[in-house]
Amino acid sequence: MRRRRPRILIVTPEITYLPEGMGNLSNRLTAKAGGLADVSASLVASLHDLGADVHVALPHYRQLFHIDIGRFISDELRTYLSKLPEDQVHLAEDRIFYYRDAVYSGYETENLKLALVFQREVINNIMPRVRPDLVHCNDWMTGLVPAHARRLGIPSLFTVHNIHSRETTLARVEDLGIDAAEFWQNLYYVSLPGPYEQTREAVPIDLLTSGIFAAHFINTVSPSFLREIVEGRHDFVPAPVRDEIRNKHDAGCAAGILNAPDPSYHPVRDDALVARYGPERHAEAKRENKLAFQRTLGLETDPEAPLFFWPSRLDPVQKGCDLLAHILYETVSAHWAEGLQVAFVANGPAAEVFAEIVRFHGIGQRVAVHPFREDLSRLGYAAADFVLMPSRFEPCGLPQMIGMLYGALPVVHDTGGLHDTVEPLDPHAGRGNGFRFEVYDPPGLRWAIEQAVAFHRLPPGVRAREIRRIMAEAAGRFTHAETARRYIELYERMLARPLVG
Repeated sequence: MRRRRPRILIVTPEITYLPEGMGNLSNRLTAKAGGLADVSASLVASLHDLGADVHVALPHYRQLFHIDIGRFISDELRTYLSKLPEDQVHLAEDRIFYYRDAVYSGYETENLKLALVFQREVINNIMPRVRPDLVHCNDWMTGLVPAHARRLGIPSLFTVHNIHSRETTLARVEDLGIDAAEFWQNLYYVSLPGPYEQTREAVPIDLLTSGIFAAHFINTVSPSFLREIVEGRHDFVPAPVRDEIRNKHDAGCAAGILNAPDPSYHPVRDDALVARYGPERHAEAKRENKLAFQRTLGLETDPEAPLFFWPSRLDPVQKGCDLLAHILYETVSAHWAEGLQVAFVANGPAAEVFAEIVRFHGIGQRVAVHPFREDLSRLGYAAADFVLMPSRFEPCGLPQMIGMLYGALPVVHDTGGLHDTVEPLDPHAGRGNGFRFEVYDPPGLRWAIEQAVAFHRLPPGVRAREIRRIMAEAAGRFTHAETARRYIELYERMLARPLVG
């Protein structure tokens, strides 16, 4: 008898799209809150295209999936639901998901309940239906599933996208319908557990650490971020998370796999651009996009102005907003004659800080602060000469990769995924792709910006040659096919047999 292909079940609370052939409504599903959605979707699509028997479990966000709730009992949807178990898309059914207009809530207690209800459906219904050979889980919202999989003898991979966790008790887990008594000893507790009955009410579970602890293999989303955690470089990483990641690493059961941008981020096919382009005609097209972007944001229309673009959320804890706030006015002033501009298309707590700097100094013609808008952000990449990512830490980061694809060179702090993707530019040797600073402080960022401005002063032919090279190299390197290849290597190592063929 021919042995069937290994079946992979990817468990994720976020996804942006699914490939054709994976469910009747696969082209209409979209439930995205952040980078996890992009990564999950790209991995599913790439594995499916390579011929892997890949299944995905996600909450049934009916409203987000654009299903007409009023016609839910229609024959069309009856047919869809009757065929769903035979498909590769498995929706966790519960009323808590049906009428939501966002993946996450502003209330932490509700987010925890969403995660537990989702995992209940995965454990009680989806896993028995799919009968996977390997389960791939993502972040704290799936942290109970590896413990259940271990009890069943199913290998599990746990991907750490973000160092965020939640705590809850066995009693809460069981009250929501998960029989945790079956696998409670595979979970990680915030203090030493005793017998089951004592532990059930009194000792909380750490969900992220439980996923790491119980999984057979784990990965972070860049090699350098894994190394930094193991070496204890980040004090914001909770000790239990750090210790369990270190244990997996020391046992040879941890890897760093870079994410890749969604394929729609490419200047050749991006509908948000005024002028689409590839490496060969980037200079002319970027000028057109820059002028359109400047007009939209109220900046001076100057195609020669060095334009720095901030695409990431304005998070003062992680993203380096404090560094730029310290030097923004002096940097713009120092390069006033050259017309240097900075554009923010982002949301976050620091947005008002930058808006106030602009108001106080009256520099609205050189610095623009605009709320995030997908089409405007895409145009920003095409308009910009440089992308600002001075993050204090960065598990992976996608904007620096997207910037290179669009010919906007990244200015970054030397950390995590930024270290793995950005190499110091040497235009005379034809090497590198951006500008890195090592010491996390305002002078460090100012130095990197000055390096970028010095590059912008080079003869147009030299700049064009280097940008063409960087764009072409990025298009070949930052792909979902490469990310999927690395995951397939992990799956095959865990299963000790080929995934396809």
